[in-house]
Amino acid sequence: MSDHTPGLVYTDDPDYAIAEGPFEPTWQSLQSYQCPEWFQDAKLGFWAHWGPQAVPMYGDWYARNMYIEGSDQYRFHWRTYGHPSKFGFKDVCAAWKAENFDPDALMQQYRQAGARYFVALAVHHDNFDCWDSKHHHWNSVNIGPQKDIVGLWKQAATRYGLRFGVTEHLERSYSWFNTNKRADKTGPYVGVPYDGADPQYADFYFPPHEDVSFAFPANPPEWWKKQWFLRVRDLLEQYEPDLLYTDGGVPFGEVGRRLIAHFYNTNIRNHGGNGQAVYTLKHYSGEFEHIHGEYVEGIGVLDVERGAVSEILPQPWQMDTCIGGWFYDRRAVYKTTADVVHMLADIVSKNGNLLLNIPLRPDGTFDDESVHVIQGIGRWMAVNGPAIYETRPWDVFGEGPTRAGEGAFSETSQQWTERDFRFTLKGDILYAFQMAWPANRKAVITSMKLANSLRAKEVSLVGYKGIVSWSQTEDGLNIDLPPEPPCEAVHVFSIRL
Repeated sequence: MSDHTPGLVYTDDPDYAIAEGPFEPTWQSLQSYQCPEWFQDAKLGFWAHWGPQAVPMYGDWYARNMYIEGSDQYRFHWRTYGHPSKFGFKDVCAAWKAENFDPDALMQQYRQAGARYFVALAVHHDNFDCWDSKHHHWNSVNIGPQKDIVGLWKQAATRYGLRFGVTEHLERSYSWFNTNKRADKTGPYVGVPYDGADPQYADFYFPPHEDVSFAFPANPPEWWKKQWFLRVRDLLEQYEPDLLYTDGGVPFGEVGRRLIAHFYNTNIRNHGGNGQAVYTLKHYSGEFEHIHGEYVEGIGVLDVERGAVSEILPQPWQMDTCIGGWFYDRRAVYKTTADVVHMLADIVSKNGNLLLNIPLRPDGTFDDESVHVIQGIGRWMAVNGPAIYETRPWDVFGEGPTRAGEGAFSETSQQWTERDFRFTLKGDILYAFQMAWPANRKAVITSMKLANSLRAKEVSLVGYKGIVSWSQTEDGLNIDLPPEPPCEAVHVFSIRL
């Protein structure tokens, strides 16, 4: 971030018009943002990271990798559909039918699993809009499903009382998707251009240029910045989401700041002056710091992809992850209900929310294994939801030897022990999540030693009808557990202070 914001250069261009309101497209103005209570209370959201790249059921980044000679997805594509010079991603999009998509039935399952908000993928790096897009022909109403996918999601979320959000991954399409103009260097199709080189599809595959990075484009042309702005602004104006997620930092300098200011100002107007908007963005460091947009503290909510933070953050944040791969992948190994619940307890103890993707098959349905996981989460939340929703962090997030990985893409399966606890607070109730069931049926919470001057008044085991015996000593709060846990995965103590 530079010390000053350069003069606003897009103010006089009507294509870049933004709504009037308290926010201006400067870092300083955007830093006056305050995260709304609904997001801090919600804790758990579900995400449908779903679009035409689900069609092959062969994993994430398919639209890019199918054009990279020798990659898994290239080989799968050639053997399944034909060579990418003959059957390209445009044809994959046409093959997406979403024929069994029932957003109400899916939303009911998200709601039963404990969701307080729902987020739909609106456009991925594949340059395909999953809504009735005014500025882009390649969309789900014209091609493939011939349905307004985002609109149908929004209607269902509203019916089930969930806050609605959208994700956009569009800014990097210009570079990420540009592999479609290559040609094989070996084999029977050597030198034959892939279908992305056909000029009649340049509005989808982009005009010829050299940038094939997976990051934000290095020197994007002005027309691409404008198209990104117009398409995402159209998305916001048609569906009025309360959450907007950008897959990276703020793109394109002032153009990106204009979009955020417009989102905040229109949301304030749509909610009668009481802003409910959540804009999530990512903060990459190290080798990725300068190639995935700009991050400035306080202009929105930090999102950490497939990773956590090491301590309680003063401002609310979000982890986004998936039980398998981002797009449906028939090869994926899924997280279990226990994996998800442990993650949720750790995240919420540090002032975070969990946004969880359950991958949908191309027809718009879950597979049986996904249903098993989502129902398990629902059973756990039905018992332990009070220890999650509307809570805030305690003085410490937890205790014990086990730590979640820190930073993006750091998630690993943890071996939790009975000495590991995570804490949340609601009024005078401290909730303590014991991350493993102790073989000796005894819990010792060392953070509640008598010397720490905290006194427990009542202790109960959430979901257990009986009474647990307990004592507070110089060693900590000692609790005797019943023969069997009251729920799967993680059990929770309710401690009145």
